[in-house]
Order: sequence, then C-alpha cells, then structure tokens
Amino acid sequence: MQLLIMAAGMGSRFGGLKQIEPMGPNGEFIIDYSIYDCLKAGFSKVVFIIKEENYEIFKETIGKRVEPHLPVEYVFQKLEDIPDFVKIPENRVKPWGTGQAILCAQNAITEPFLVINADDFYGRDAFMVAKEFLSKANPKEYATIAYKVINTMTENGSVKRGVIDTTADGTLKSITESSIKKENGQIVASPLSGAEPFVIPEDSLVSMNMLAFDPSIFNYLANKMVDFFKANENNLEQCEFLIPDILDQANKEGYATVKAIPTSSTWYGVTYKEDKDFVKTSICQLVEKNEYPNHLWR
Repeated sequence: MQLLIMAAGMGSRFGGLKQIEPMGPNGEFIIDYSIYDCLKAGFSKVVFIIKEENYEIFKETIGKRVEPHLPVEYVFQKLEDIPDFVKIPENRVKPWGTGQAILCAQNAITEPFLVINADDFYGRDAFMVAKEFLSKANPKEYATIAYKVINTMTENGSVKRGVIDTTADGTLKSITESSIKKENGQIVASPLSGAEPFVIPEDSLVSMNMLAFDPSIFNYLANKMVDFFKANENNLEQCEFLIPDILDQANKEGYATVKAIPTSSTWYGVTYKEDKDFVKTSICQLVEKNEYPNHLWR
C-alpha cells in the first residue's frame, strides 16, 4: 500500500506554506505525524505531490527526516498538465484542484493507495481503518474515511467538508461539498453548489480528502478531466477539478463501488492562523499520553 500526500496547496487562508509550519514539541510538522501513522499501519511508500519550486525545501525538511524510514518519491503539480486543447488564462496562477493533483501521480503509484492532505492531522485510527479496507478491497472498490463532523470543526471560521449520505451498509449515495460552521448552536452546511443551506447533526459523517483507491482511478480521472474542461471553457479563471466531485460521479455512474469507512479519530488542522496554538497544544497532549514519541523520528 502506498500513501499519496497532496502538498501543493498555496495555504492562502493560513498565510503561507503551512505544510512546513512546526507543530510538534521538537519542530515536527503535521505531515510528520501522518507519515509516522502510515508507517505504523504498514504502508510501504510515500509520494508527495508538491509545487516544483518547493522541491528543495520539502526534500531538505520533510524528505530528509522520512527517507531513512521508507521510500519517498516527489511529483509536481503543474498548471500546464492538462489536455492540449485548453488555453490557460494569463491570470490563472493556482493549479486545477485535487483531481488534477492525483492524476499527476499516476506514474508513481503502482499499488492500492491512500490519499491525504499535507496539512491535516488525521489520527492513528483513520490510518488503521484505511489499511484494513485497502488490504481487502478489490479493483474499483474505493472509500472515503468518514469523520463525525463535530470532530472536524474549528472555532475560527467555516471549513470545507464533504457531507456524506450512505445506504445502510455504508455504501456511498452522495457527497455534498459544503462550507460548514456553527451558527446559533447548530452545525450548518452550505453547499458550494449554491443550494440551500441545511442543518446537520453532530455525528453526521463528512469526508476529509482521506480517500482509498487503486490505480484504476487514473483512467477515470483522465477521461473526466477532458469533460471537465469542455464544460468549463468559459470559467477557466476560477474552476477546480475536485476529487470529491469525481468520487461522487464514479459512484453514481457505476464505475466503482465507494464505501464510507467511519473512524473515531479527531481531526486537527490549521485552516486559519488562529488555529495554530490549539493544534500545537493538542499534539503535545497526545505526546504526553505516549501516543507519539517526544522526538518523532529518533
């Protein structure tokens, strides 16, 4: 099993390259804890998706710490890695979203794999349930690791989450990408599509871009990217090719079977600068409970 880490985000809301912001008691980054947990769960390789201009700083910080413990590979998400017929707008700066990011890694991934964000702390249980799923899954059986929404909130603003609806056996029915925040004691999800906001219970399941695939996803992504750019030819300055939307389509079209796999883990992340102190304190508490060593890579 392989781990694919999406680390090409610009960190605009946080105000910098938040993937390499020290959070642990000895300068560890959030991404260090994810890699440590994936090692404990038995993953065999890590692939970083990064911006090419960040290669040296990633290799000299994260890579240097991780490479003694498991194989590491880097792939670059580039603005121009899209179908030839697309004319990129002059003022388009950011890449085309998480769907494009994953497709950029198709030559580096050869086994069932787990996708995560670089700047999210997912928790040990999430990696263990992902490993359990991947070790038994057949081709074209995908999954999203599903968190209780109350375990994914920040007190400092809204967060983007995929609100999950499933059948009784956990098979995915839909993912509604939404902006979620607490309002008047309730959790309100506002769909990014512009549909009417709705209230969800605290134990509602949401997707955190922790997704389990096998390499069959790459052909589907390539085909859907062509459709995406044709549909957005008049919206090339803002459009994003997002993996939750693609996962939803693969499920509804019958290309793959998609499960929502619940985890008891609590998410920590730095969506806003104000989140930083809380995340650092939370990680230190986990270290004090001996869930992680004080010096992670010694």
